[in-house]
Amino acid sequence: MYFHFIDRPYIAVIGDIMASRIIGRRNDVQQKLKQVLETVNAEYAADIASNFTITLGDEFQGLLISGARVMDIVTDIERMMAPVGIRFGIGIGAITTDIQRDRAIGADGPGYYMARKAIDFLKSNEKKRQAATADIRLEVQGDHPETVSLINTVLSLMTAIKESWSDRQREVIFDMLKNRDNQTDAADRLGVRQPTIHKSLSRGYYYSYKGALDAVNEVLGEIRRDDA
Repeated sequence: MYFHFIDRPYIAVIGDIMASRIIGRRNDVQQKLKQVLETVNAEYAADIASNFTITLGDEFQGLLISGARVMDIVTDIERMMAPVGIRFGIGIGAITTDIQRDRAIGADGPGYYMARKAIDFLKSNEKKRQAATADIRLEVQGDHPETVSLINTVLSLMTAIKESWSDRQREVIFDMLKNRDNQTDAADRLGVRQPTIHKSLSRGYYYSYKGALDAVNEVLGEIRRDDA
């Protein structure tokens, strides 16, 4: 086991639109975000304790009872919101207040403290223009430094790969991550030839990225409440 908890943990996710103050037509972006979160709440209902909810205009948060699909949720939000960038703080820990299913507002506890800590770290790194930056970070309640450090290193490398993608590579890779089928089917969906899909996947390091994503999902998948 990678983690050990005394209290039964939740997985809190805080998302934050990057460079929101300089985005044109901010109202359109926020309306799109609202629709995206509604889609996520419906598709991942079995994993959700509190629905993903916009909290501060540029921020949103949700609460999960299982970590098995947290990276799938993050990837779906990234895919549907592209090209708008979003940073994610993932916090694992207890929730000490009542939880509302219909919206992730009002709950409190170490799970959310950890997610906020992760978001603040990402923002601080961006301001310092750190070379090894990331747009997703994990923080965990308790004493798990080696595992957390390893996962955050993988997340940083995943960000580096994402930042190398062209628009076409991003479209193809997100399609493959969503559908998990083959290059021929992806080519049919996107209206291109299969060699074009192959080239985009190869140059975008798709299989390395997918392997890293699946590895993080596997580790976080062991975090599951008894009521999940």
